[in-house]
Amino acid sequence: MKNEQLITLYEIMLKIRLVELKIEELYPQDEMKTPVHLCIGQEAIPAGVCANLNKGDYVFSNHRGHGHYIAKGGDLKSMIAELYCKETGCSKGRGGSMHLIDTSVGFMGSSSIVGGSIPIATGAALTSVLRKEKKVSVVFFGDAASEEGVLFESMNFAALKILPVVYICENNFYSVCSHQSARQANDDISMRPKAFDIPSYRVDGSDVLKVCAASKKAIEDARSGKGPSFLECKTYRWRAHAGAGDPQKDAYRKRDEWNKWIKIDPLKNFEAALLKKNIITSRRSGEIAERINKDISEAFEFAKKSPLPNKKELEKYLIG
Repeated sequence: MKNEQLITLYEIMLKIRLVELKIEELYPQDEMKTPVHLCIGQEAIPAGVCANLNKGDYVFSNHRGHGHYIAKGGDLKSMIAELYCKETGCSKGRGGSMHLIDTSVGFMGSSSIVGGSIPIATGAALTSVLRKEKKVSVVFFGDAASEEGVLFESMNFAALKILPVVYICENNFYSVCSHQSARQANDDISMRPKAFDIPSYRVDGSDVLKVCAASKKAIEDARSGKGPSFLECKTYRWRAHAGAGDPQKDAYRKRDEWNKWIKIDPLKNFEAALLKKNIITSRRSGEIAERINKDISEAFEFAKKSPLPNKKELEKYLIG
């Protein structure tokens, strides 16, 4: 991978981190009238996967979708405006944080329903086959969604029809406050797709280069007609299931587990590797952060100044 490509990966990860931190900082002001599910600590996965996608490829997401939206190139002003439930939001202020969309860059939407995007992404892959297009569908979901029957139904159908879809499981070990060990008899999620003869990989989700390499193969296989693949990316959610911080972490997380994973910072570790190899300098890193922070400030300013939806148009986008 060329140096500029590595720096671009770093920029995307940094942008996701800084956006999430700004949301967390301002959320207590109670102006964002929507639940937020932050992906701090998981930045390497969307950055590494989306680096291999074309603009026209499809991405489907879940309730923790800010990073996926940003990595696929979604408009930041529209995203922040959506968090403020403004008419200029990407879902016209009607969807909030869990229902982001930007079809102009192939981000086809996110869903608050656990596993809800999985069959839709599979259907989109079928559409690509029927239209004889070379588009790939990627769907992100968590370890809890791996317990949903619709995943198995979708994988079976994708394998049967040899569909160009890549299933990305972001295994952060927790469904709200329930650890994976309390929910699953076998913690190896990557073994399950093998029942359908789907190639499956277990990846260090804190290493952006490993995520990038594994997803590159899966995406290339899908695009070349080899059918679906599955990636289980092991990662860690630094914050609470929803909202800012995690005031209840001591009630359900083991202290040694928390300490271990907080030290495994995907962003800082990647930055340190780039600095060590002289791929990036501290000065350039600072300049990148300054530029991103400027864009974030402008996005929040845009959102706050934007109008709320007209009450008379409450049912404008409903289909009934």
